[in-house]
Formats: sequence, structure tokens, C-alpha cells
Amino acid sequence: MHKPRLDSVQAAPLAPEKSDATVVMDHSDAWQRICRRLRAEVGEDVFNSWFGRLELDEVHDDVARLSVPTKFLKSWIQSHYTDRIIAVMASELPGIASLSISVRTSGRIMQQRASEAPAHRAEEAAPRSTASLFAPPNALTPRRDTEITGRDAKHLESEALGGSPLDRRLSFTSFLVGKSNQLAHAAAQRVAQAPASETPIYNPLYIHASVGLGKTHLIQAIAHCASEAGRRVIYLTAEKFMYGFVSALKAQTAIAFKEKLRAIDVLVIDDVQFLQGKSIQQEFCHTLNALIDAGRQVVIAADRPPSDLESLDERVRSRLAGGLCVEMGSLDEALRIKILETRIAAARVTQPTFEVPAPVVTFVARSIQTNGRDLDGAVNRLLAHVTLTGAPLTVETAETAIRDLVRTREPKRVKIEDIQKLVATHFNVSRADILSSRRTATVVRPRQIAMYLAKVLTLRSLPEIGRRFGGRDHTTVLHAVRKIEGLSNKDGQLNEELELLKRMLMD
Repeated sequence: MHKPRLDSVQAAPLAPEKSDATVVMDHSDAWQRICRRLRAEVGEDVFNSWFGRLELDEVHDDVARLSVPTKFLKSWIQSHYTDRIIAVMASELPGIASLSISVRTSGRIMQQRASEAPAHRAEEAAPRSTASLFAPPNALTPRRDTEITGRDAKHLESEALGGSPLDRRLSFTSFLVGKSNQLAHAAAQRVAQAPASETPIYNPLYIHASVGLGKTHLIQAIAHCASEAGRRVIYLTAEKFMYGFVSALKAQTAIAFKEKLRAIDVLVIDDVQFLQGKSIQQEFCHTLNALIDAGRQVVIAADRPPSDLESLDERVRSRLAGGLCVEMGSLDEALRIKILETRIAAARVTQPTFEVPAPVVTFVARSIQTNGRDLDGAVNRLLAHVTLTGAPLTVETAETAIRDLVRTREPKRVKIEDIQKLVATHFNVSRADILSSRRTATVVRPRQIAMYLAKVLTLRSLPEIGRRFGGRDHTTVLHAVRKIEGLSNKDGQLNEELELLKRMLMD
């Protein structure tokens, strides 16, 4: 057990003077008793999860200073257990009125306490409000003082609910609009700027796009704008939602987690395609229903439309599809040039000599057509070329600088959903028919071809392909693959059809 430091604690007046060692031992014993009481109150599992690495550093005046190894643990304890800890500590260490929890690193605690000035100690011990002592740090605007503005308080509340941090750079002001994202941008602004008293028109707003096309930027801009308007906003990745829900179940605070989540004005969820687990999806669906029925705004982002989220429950997909679904398409050349010019201007702030001729900008925009992140990488490479070699940029030198981005670009990754759609269209059946249990000849052959293409063009295993085709067994997929392979070797027309479908999927 970590021994608390008590160099600032003095013996009570008129009591026999104690040595420092005696004082430390007294509080060590008290801390042991506090831990035993907490373990008895919350149970062995909860105690080990949240209190097992909590240590008492020192007691200064009426403030008990504790430390934990991670920011998340600090945030969770502050949000859920401060009152309980204070109550237990007050019974064992009379006079304790508040807590201060810090994140410790190796060797940091001893060095920091030894070097702290008295004025800094007084500043830390002074605040008594729950907001200043127990709210987690603001992810948007970290503050070293104890003053909390109204806007900060809302972000602190978001963190207490387990919200993911927002990037202050991802705002509507910095979002570049083109033909491919114009509709999504307009819808996002309408949602973000809607008065809190107005019933949401687009609910949920569902934005989907491939990697690097700006969907996260857009939904974080919504969160920023709505928060600045005074609305209670929480931004979560699917991973953060899952982790928060599981942690709440483990800590036996699931009801509080649900109530707080459903009390907000705007819920923003990113990367919903990663949402896994039956119970988690059920809770997500209940949360969606509760917020939408209560007139609260929900914003969702994913890499595909709701109908293609095969891993999600049908009720969740139906609820997501019931709002406004907007796709952000590939970046057109004009937008790619605009992105490059913006990134170059930003780089010029720190490197005033960084100049990129217009022909070079056009060349890069035409060479890199994948996503905005590759364009960022291209600007970084051009900047490195200028600063490290001192040579002027030409189209030839730019071609050398970005060669790795162009040559090592990954081939197109074919999705099973795309295969199913293309095969269904080619053979004039519906995708629902391919996923169904129908066994008519007009459906069985396209289904087998789709399974064959999924095996040939993707890295998915046979069981995974079977699940994507209506929950079929892997032996059914294997039979389909062998069947189409055998027929294609004998039937020239079928072989041509397969090659055509492959080219269409790979282009």
C-alpha cells in the first residue's frame, strides 16, 4: 500500500506532540480502514475496478489529496464516487471536507510535493465547490485556474458523461465546402443552429462517407456550434459509448448512465459501424428512441448507409434510416485544390518562405484523389522538400516528393455489400432476395455468384461471408464457391460475366 505523505499535517493543540513517522502511520491505518469500508460498501469487483489503484498522497488542512494512474480513472471517480469517499473519509479522518484527485506518473508525486510553493498549495486547497474539485478537466479548453464559465461547465458535464474530446479546429469555419459535401454541410448547419425550443426536422441526421472525406469534422462542428448556443451536447465515438455502458454496468451505475445520457439536448455519435454487442445495441436503440421521442436532436456518422450496417440490429438500422441520410461523396478536383491551398496557407504561418506554384498544386490535386488526409501528407512532403533541400518546387520535384502517396496507394477494398448490390442489379433481383431463404433458380445462382466473388475479392472468412448472407453456415458458402468455380471452367459466358463483375467492383 502506498504510504500517504503527511508533512503538512500538524498535531491538534494541547495534544502530545507526535513524530512525523507516528503521524504517517496513523493516517496509513486510517486509509486502510477507509479502503476496507469502501470494499464492504461497493463490493469486491467494483472496489478492485475503481478503487484498487487509488492512493492517499497527503492531507492538507481539510483537503485529502488522492492520486490515480490514469485520467479516465480520475474522471470516473470524480463523477461517481466523490460523495461516498468523502463520507467514509470523514468518519475515519475528522475534519476532511473535500478531495483533490490528481493523475500520478512515475516519481512525480514526491518531486512535485517537494517543489510546490506555499502559495500554490493554498491555491489548490482553497476551492470547495463540487464543480471545481470534482469535475474532470475540460477537453476543449484546459484551465489551470478554478474559475468555470457557463460554456466550460457544459463541456465539463459532457466529460462527466464519458464524452469523447472535441477538436477545437474542427468547426464550420474551417470546413471546406464543395459539390460532394454541400448538402451534408447545409443539413449540419441547419441542425446545429436550430433553436432548442424547435422540434428537430432531421432526426436523426445520418451522415455517411468513406475515410478521410470530412464526416468527423462536420459532426464535431455541429457539437461545437450547438454547445456555443447553450445546448447540452455530448459527442461520443461508438467505442466510447460501448466502453461507457459496459463500465456503468460493471460499476452498478447503469441507471444513472442512462438517465444522464437521455437528459442532453444533442447526442452526436461517430463511427456507429463499430457498435457491437446485443445488449449495447439494445441500449443504443432505447437511447435513440427516448431522445427522438422527447424532441432531442441525434446526429450519427458512419462509413456506409444504415441499410449496409449488417452487424447492427434491424431495429437500430430502421431507426437510423428514418431520419435524413446524407452521403458525402469523393472530393472533386476543385475541392482538392481548395484543401491544398488552405493547408499550404496554414503551413506558411510558421514557414513564410514556403511557396507552391499553381501548376504544382494542380498536379498534386490530380495525382492524389483518395481523401483529405493524403492531401495533408502531400503538403507535409512538399514542405519538407523546401525546408530541407532549399530547392524551389517544380512539378518534377513534387512528383518525387509525393511518389510514395501515389505508388503505395492501397487497391480498392471491395465490400461484401457492394458485391451484393452489383450482383443483384446485374441479375435483376433485389439484394433482399439474395439475403433471403428463397431457393428459386433466379435467386440461387446470383446468390452463389455473390458468395464466390466475396471469397475471391475480399479477405473475409467463410463464416463471416455466411453471416453477411443472411446468417448462412460456412459450408453453404464453400459449396457455392466450388459450384461457381466448376461452372466457370466449363461455361465461357459465365466466366465472362464473372470477369466483368470483377472489373466493375475493382474500378
